[in-house]
Amino acid sequence: MIFKKPKYWDKNIGLISIILFPFTVVLKILIFLKKVLTKGKKFNIPIICVGNIYIGGTGKTPTSILLADQLEKMGRKPVILRKYYDGHVDEHNLIKSKFKNIVLDKDRANGINTSLKKNYDSVILDDGFQDFAIKKDLNIICFNRNQLIGNGMTLPSGPLREGLSSLKRADIIIINGDRSVEFENKVLKINKNLQFFYSKYVPLNINEFKNKKLLAIAGIGNPENFFQLIERYNLKLDKKIVFPDHYKLSKNEMLKIMDDAEKNNLKIIMTEKDYFKIEKYKIDNINYLKVSLEIANQEKLLQKINEIYL
Repeated sequence: MIFKKPKYWDKNIGLISIILFPFTVVLKILIFLKKVLTKGKKFNIPIICVGNIYIGGTGKTPTSILLADQLEKMGRKPVILRKYYDGHVDEHNLIKSKFKNIVLDKDRANGINTSLKKNYDSVILDDGFQDFAIKKDLNIICFNRNQLIGNGMTLPSGPLREGLSSLKRADIIIINGDRSVEFENKVLKINKNLQFFYSKYVPLNINEFKNKKLLAIAGIGNPENFFQLIERYNLKLDKKIVFPDHYKLSKNEMLKIMDDAEKNNLKIIMTEKDYFKIEKYKIDNINYLKVSLEIANQEKLLQKINEIYL
């Protein structure tokens, strides 16, 4: 789904949110009925769900890749399972470039059965917290510190797939960014057993962009997070180009951007996810920011995850 996040989602509740509230109520009722009427199936394989309640841009996929890689180093044989969407090929290719064990299926239950047949010993669901047809052994919910829960309202009045009460089903919260004691306390009132971890993106090729005037391209859920990461490392950001999440950037569009950059003596910098959208065009001199995700107290997190195998 091509999606550009409305600005009002991350502001205080305003007129648009109020106007849309009746639709929010209807959607909440439908989700509640789906939850009540859906019988979750228990599978004969540990299932770790890396999900969110804030729609898009919370770091689910990088977290899934990191955890799968670490579990493999611990001697496990995990697989990353993603629901297949035609418009998400960029993310599929990105995962495949970093972790070889991936199953794609339009039905997650079928994907789990495929994983069993391939003798994997655990499934990491990249998204799927709202898939009530599958019983999970561990629910990890991702947030970004810049947005957290936005205006706090559910779709379409706000950016939440479900309200905070859904965190009763969660086990672990991973927040990308600085610690928020206020948010922790708020959530612990809902689920006192939650464990919190914090992550950050560390650029790996930052020197390529130092002392350059930059044209930044971002077609992700929260493009401002990418721009802030660039500026945090004191890089000179002259121009920003934003596309909707999962937007299929054409070769002609990319060539026009490159022509504009050349005329204005700008160096292009883009997200790795966006790079995988245009890699097939075989265009030279495309630069993207390579990043590594780091989780504080990672060993403690892995110990918690390892308990599901016991």
